[in-house]
Amino acid sequence: MTHIHTNQSNASDLQEDCASEHTNNVSRQSAPHVLMVIAPQDFRDEEFQLPYEALRAAGAQILVASVHAGVCTGMLGATVSADSALGDIHKSDWDLIVCVGGSGAACYFDDTHLWNLLSNSVVAGLPIAAICIAPTTLAHAGLLKGLRATAWPDCRADLEAHGAQWVDDDVVVDTAKTGATVVTACGPQAAKSFGAQLVDVLAL
Repeated sequence: MTHIHTNQSNASDLQEDCASEHTNNVSRQSAPHVLMVIAPQDFRDEEFQLPYEALRAAGAQILVASVHAGVCTGMLGATVSADSALGDIHKSDWDLIVCVGGSGAACYFDDTHLWNLLSNSVVAGLPIAAICIAPTTLAHAGLLKGLRATAWPDCRADLEAHGAQWVDDDVVVDTAKTGATVVTACGPQAAKSFGAQLVDVLAL
């Protein structure tokens, strides 16, 4: 069994560390703050681990959130210690929010608190991202309407029903009317490319 440890500062410290003014270009002298949202059970291991490692290597400061703080278990047996319960996250100016897939990510499809966090980022022109089935959460939040997007193939009808323009590709990048970058990816085979794209979006 693989054990992944985030070793982050506590959630309240990171949420309060938002004094810097944000612009649509999130490249800054200080480390960008990234929120990664995973399911408590059955997140997809590599869809978390590969983007996490890419972002950490590039200098991002990452907070991992789930339904509850503590140990979360991946579909392939990896464990991750979530730093915070998602409901306790109130910081609204994350440089990037990443929704990780896996079958367990369905628990967030209609999570209005997560919808609000994602919507606040888009309104502020800040990037959001999702992989595998997690783009469905973006779609249900109304954030893919009119945008090019991809996801796990079984999600196509749902995304299109919510106004997304389906693209059959591993990673798709589009821009919301607010200038926010929206990155979607199709599944575990795209995890490495997805991570590289997130690093590019943050200009790290």
